[in-house]
Amino acid sequence: MQQTSGDSVISLDARRQQLKQWMHNCRAGTLALFETVDETTFCHQAHAEFSPVGWHLGHIGYTESLWLLERQAGIKLFPEYRRLFVADGLPKSQRGNLPPLAEIKEYLNTIRNNVFQRLETLDLEQEERLWRWLLQHESQHSETIAFVLQLQRWYAQAPVGASWQLFNARQANFMVNPAPTEVASDINSDTICIQAGESIQGSDTIDALDNERSQHLVNLDTYFIDRYPVTCGQYRRFIEARGYENSTWWSQAGWRWLQTEGVTKPLYWSDDTRWDDRPVCGVSWYEAQAYARFVGKRLPTEAEWEKAACWDVGAKCRRTYPWGEDFPTEKHCNHDNAVSQTTPVNAYPAGQSAYGCYDMLGNVWEWTSTLFDGYQGFASYPYPGYSQVYFDAQHYVLKGGSWATRPWALRSSFRNWYHPGVRQILAGFRCVTL
Repeated sequence: MQQTSGDSVISLDARRQQLKQWMHNCRAGTLALFETVDETTFCHQAHAEFSPVGWHLGHIGYTESLWLLERQAGIKLFPEYRRLFVADGLPKSQRGNLPPLAEIKEYLNTIRNNVFQRLETLDLEQEERLWRWLLQHESQHSETIAFVLQLQRWYAQAPVGASWQLFNARQANFMVNPAPTEVASDINSDTICIQAGESIQGSDTIDALDNERSQHLVNLDTYFIDRYPVTCGQYRRFIEARGYENSTWWSQAGWRWLQTEGVTKPLYWSDDTRWDDRPVCGVSWYEAQAYARFVGKRLPTEAEWEKAACWDVGAKCRRTYPWGEDFPTEKHCNHDNAVSQTTPVNAYPAGQSAYGCYDMLGNVWEWTSTLFDGYQGFASYPYPGYSQVYFDAQHYVLKGGSWATRPWALRSSFRNWYHPGVRQILAGFRCVTL
């Protein structure tokens, strides 16, 4: 059999070579994150909710070996690493006793050589979905590594007891300010009308993860969605209006969370107004919801967000990416650690959706009002714990990816999910008019 992509037909041999090249490129990007990492940083747990970056690197190799060698071909490599790198093995606080970086690199290299040797002769029709899942697995851990290393860099420079606000101020000192774009004056008020009608949500492509399936038809009423994510400049008004002190804007659960956490601004916040055209980030779902109420709006549903991102009403079809079917590049959006920070929300006109929405992919993840659950016809893959365990009515969907998201995990149908009180991820949001 041959696989069709757009109007072209890709042979099995070409698909093998494409997979090999993608996996090579993905690994090169992952290892590039470690080029200046010393052994202390490699093994250190920067935050209680995250494992050391070295553990993530070893886990990438372990998972690839488990699924592509051990389970598919009975090839068992490095059994001594199993308990260290398996996800349900040691608690995060005990994952810092790691082999040296050079040894883990050799571990990954040995696994990869065996994996590529198998690729030449395996039944690709039977295994390709699994290989693409592994590619995305590495992409997701690579994103986590990039984020944790940013935490590490701050901790290495900050004085004892320094606040997260100082962290953001220090960021502003060493990050580059991109030049403003020609539409910078319009980013505070622009909304787009999405007319009532049908659209397609989810995906059934070979890349789609289990929680993205099955593709289905949705019918939405007319709504107005922000052209851009909410910016730091816009969110500053909420802070200055003492939004964190006024229960009017908060749900009961959100207000309880706020009293417990005692926060007064986003986790990654700078008072430097040069960042006002960047998307606000480091906000919980509760904070995003409170801001939306403050401006007389609400968070979009996942279906509303996805329609605005990928539905082409003229062609009556969905796009894989807001701009079409072209694989993500640096001209389309801020992703793949190309900039390693947020950029102005209007910096990528080539990445607009058919409706004219900016920044639907990359820059920051965006909260929605939808609880994470399976679509009709959901079937777990490759194991039940990957998605299904989180169908607990306690996690909300985020869409769009961040500046650290790798291109293989970047598409309009991709679903992230977190508890509404989480602030550590690079998460922002956009609003829908009531």
